[in-house]
Formats: sequence, C-alpha cells, structure tokens
Amino acid sequence: MTTKIKALKHITTEGERWDTLAWRYYGNPFDYGRIAEANPALNLTPYLPSGRVVLIPLLTAASQQAARDVANVPPWMRP
Repeated sequence: MTTKIKALKHITTEGERWDTLAWRYYGNPFDYGRIAEANPALNLTPYLPSGRVVLIPLLTAASQQAARDVANVPPWMRP
C-alpha cells in the first residue's frame, strides 16, 4: 500500500541542492531528509539535475515550528 503525501512540485534549476531546497521551503537546511524521502527516484547527489520535478512535502503546523528551529543553523543562514 502506498501512502499519498500532500506536496508541492518544484522544478529544479542549475545548482540547486537538497539543503537549499530545505532552506527555501522549510527555513532549515538540515531538514532536507523529508524531501529526499519523498523523492526516492532521485539520487542523493551533491547537486540536483536541472529540470527535474522534486516533491516538497507539506508540513503540519507542529512540524513547521520544529523545522524553523535555528539553534543548529550556521549564523550566515539564519533568518
């Protein structure tokens, strides 16, 4: 049985990485794992291929707050 997730579709551009997508959508670059898990057909390479559709899982209110915890984010990436 497959579990259907609610997600946004993102088309990659040159130079995008898993962590930059997590930063863009979740505010936490270390939260890239949930994006990678939602896209098992994509390899975990340093850079994503341009023009690929990547599913970005939508977060619940509780997980959004947890994703925005910047305690472990480097200072130059903090909002």
